[in-house]
Amino acid sequence: MSATVPSLPPAQAHALAAAYDAATAKNRLRSLLVAVVVAALALLAAWFAEVKPGALKDIAHFTDYLAKTIPPISAETPRADIVAWYWDLKNWARLLGETILMAYLGTLFGAIGGFVLCFLASANLVRNKAVIFLTRRFLEFCRTVPDVVFALIFVFAFGLGPVPGVLAISIHTAGALGKLFAEVVENIDMKPVEGLTATGATWVQRVRFGVVPQVLSNFASYGLLRFEINVRGAGVLGFVGAGGIGQEFLTAIRNFYYTDVSAILLMIIATVILIDLGTERIRHRLLFQDQRQ
Repeated sequence: MSATVPSLPPAQAHALAAAYDAATAKNRLRSLLVAVVVAALALLAAWFAEVKPGALKDIAHFTDYLAKTIPPISAETPRADIVAWYWDLKNWARLLGETILMAYLGTLFGAIGGFVLCFLASANLVRNKAVIFLTRRFLEFCRTVPDVVFALIFVFAFGLGPVPGVLAISIHTAGALGKLFAEVVENIDMKPVEGLTATGATWVQRVRFGVVPQVLSNFASYGLLRFEINVRGAGVLGFVGAGGIGQEFLTAIRNFYYTDVSAILLMIIATVILIDLGTERIRHRLLFQDQRQ
């Protein structure tokens, strides 16, 4: 049996086709206007930022600098050349380990702060608008001020070393994770919370038994992702004396120790790649378990 397609009167079919053409033309016009506005804003931003295509003619300086960082490794003595390239490997490895520990502690302390504050910033858990407003503005302050600025302040207060770096990472991480955690909390299923409320549970008990089990895997995933970011950021904090390998990296750049620059940079890149691969597997496993639940 073959299905029959109902036919429309010519006038009605013509009207529907005209309506479809009009809607399509409207969508195309809207897309064109959006593209024109985006292009105009890009040109305006480039004009104010003085981004000129002619500046790209100096790209050769960039490639020249990169070429100078490549060490001379001969086919006859490759091992000796690599050993000479990483002449201060022990010290660099120690500083790199210090950088990783700074990122770990900063992420841990920041995650704890974000965990505590995110519930106060969630509109579905707190009815006091003043508490929500103040908590959200505080989180915005923590994540808006660059961690380098916090590091400079703490270096002035506590002196050189990894402590200012840990504190700077902690504050910035608390602001960033607090915002992400609050968004997760605001999208939970409120039925368990309502059930606990009906039994007379306190606010803390509702959060502990009705909210935390739903969001814990997402919180852990975001925390691991932030740790990856903080490892990269901790390397930069050393530029202002906040510990880690950044200070040694900056010294190599300022003194034009080209091969030292590439050696330290490759160590940082390799470390970040390994951490990314490890945390990515953990995050995927956490998300998979959360989807199965």
